[in-house]
Amino acid sequence: MSNKQRCQWAQNATPLEQNYHDHEWGRPVYEDKKWFEFIVLEGAQAGLSWSTILHKREGYRKAFSNFDFEQVAQFTEKDQAQLKENPEIVRNKLKIASAVSNARAFIKVRQEFGCFNDYIWQFVDGQPIINHWSESGQVPVTTKESDALSRDLKKRGFKFVGSTICYALMQATGLVNDHTTDCFCYDKSLRS
Repeated sequence: MSNKQRCQWAQNATPLEQNYHDHEWGRPVYEDKKWFEFIVLEGAQAGLSWSTILHKREGYRKAFSNFDFEQVAQFTEKDQAQLKENPEIVRNKLKIASAVSNARAFIKVRQEFGCFNDYIWQFVDGQPIINHWSESGQVPVTTKESDALSRDLKKRGFKFVGSTICYALMQATGLVNDHTTDCFCYDKSLRS
């Protein structure tokens, strides 16, 4: 596994990070539950490394009802206070509260669009943007698409959805494919 050429950020990473890179990052997401998971995790990452969040992912899965947005939307102040004591997640009061308020906003988007998936794919005209970066230094941290997504999510009441977080979300969920051209996943993504 380690002899494969990967994107620079994953080349000498932990096995968990390499597995994430190889099997998830940049692969299109179409399920609402998975969209909610990534919104929670990307928001939790703000100011931290993705490695930190990835290593806490199972803790988040347990703490946030397996990312069931209907259940998370019902979390009370007491539930949130208990989560603040949970060492398996990032114990930031604002990030915990945002997961709950984002679940409520997520449900409203689903009510308006039928599903969150239909809503979010419109920001890339329904097709993944496949970039052709030869090195990681070329990859932007924001784009006009992430700016538009961020503005719209904020307007709808979402928190921890700045343009940089939105671009990371877009990369993680395959709205944008930023595997570098030397990465073994690059060719694979063009065929899928």
